[in-house]
Amino acid sequence: MRFLSKNDPQIHNLINQELNRQKNGLVMIASENFTSPAVLEAMASVLSNKYAEGYPQNRYYSGNEHIDDIESLAIDRAKKLFKAEYVNVQPHSGTSANLASYLAILNPGDKILSMNLTHGGHLSHGSKASIVSKLYNIIHYNVDPQTHLIDYDQVRKIALQEKPKLIISGTSSYPRQIDFAQINNIAKEINAYHLADISHIAGLCLAKQHPDPIANADIITTTTHKTLRGPRSAIILAKKELGKKIDKAVFPGIQGGPLQHVIAAKATCFAEAMTEKYINDQIQTIKNAQSLAETLKANGIKLITNGTDTHLILIDLRPLNLTGKKAADLLAQTNIYTNFNVIPYDTCAISNPSGLRLGTPALTTQGLKEQEMQIIGQAISDLLKNPNNNKLGDNTKLLVNDLTKQFPIYSQI
Repeated sequence: MRFLSKNDPQIHNLINQELNRQKNGLVMIASENFTSPAVLEAMASVLSNKYAEGYPQNRYYSGNEHIDDIESLAIDRAKKLFKAEYVNVQPHSGTSANLASYLAILNPGDKILSMNLTHGGHLSHGSKASIVSKLYNIIHYNVDPQTHLIDYDQVRKIALQEKPKLIISGTSSYPRQIDFAQINNIAKEINAYHLADISHIAGLCLAKQHPDPIANADIITTTTHKTLRGPRSAIILAKKELGKKIDKAVFPGIQGGPLQHVIAAKATCFAEAMTEKYINDQIQTIKNAQSLAETLKANGIKLITNGTDTHLILIDLRPLNLTGKKAADLLAQTNIYTNFNVIPYDTCAISNPSGLRLGTPALTTQGLKEQEMQIIGQAISDLLKNPNNNKLGDNTKLLVNDLTKQFPIYSQI
């Protein structure tokens, strides 16, 4: 970053501080990962200079012949990767992808059935805090009070009673597999659309470690930066007949000029996701999560659903008399990064809930495996059970430092 260091040393210094934080810590936030240097280079390219409103071969600005080739390549790669009939690579984020999808198939006031945010859903699926709840009539399904698993019979009962126009499957803090086929059957029974948001599990689906919704959803949305390991952005997959409606909903519906430097980075990440190494990493991501979960359970830590099928774990901190925020802050002091999270039927505020969410995508990208998960799980368990033990915190920080030296990221940056 020689130009930045000269022209804006303040920003250059802050970026380096963030790079060092990432290098010297264990990133266990389930929605974070490390992109490849190639993806970073694509984002830091001259493509950032170009306006490209519209779509390939149909732009509102001249000089887009190379941009068209890049976006077309991204689309083709995504179609091949996901075996999708239609792809839009322009959404800026997962929320943008969801909003555009709703706009394409719904009218204001239409009814949407989705998972309750406090039970594992996502803001953009209709939380009261989201604009979605102001545009549409939102109803929710919950998880079972005892098992904390999705009750598909309950979903069907609500759907038959409420007759929503859209049913959303997909979660942000649900540790188990989702039966997309069951949700799709329920949707078809009431002539509703089914949208599957696989933002967290896209990579797991590609590696056949989680049911793939491609044959069981009308629309699929996903971010590109979680298990997909690309830039912070999103895409929409859909049946071909919905393509024109979705295109119009994205542009000019909710967005103007697409971020072509990010689209190029998406194309690069799609190519990387077709490699054997990527698939093996997704398999390892689940192995690591399950190894971590078993270690936590062996130490008496209570887990929502008593384990995981995916890349994430949700800890119930109530038996430890800890709040999620205190636990996340405690771990962050040792350079272990997690996030506080609401748990099903939580009685605490969302701003300081009773849960802690952990994930293994970033650690797996670094090369850590089951043996390291056991070491990390033991350290986390000890800290959560002894939050006031400063010596234990110091020792954990040394352990983290040792692991990050053994498994460095971005050594060439």
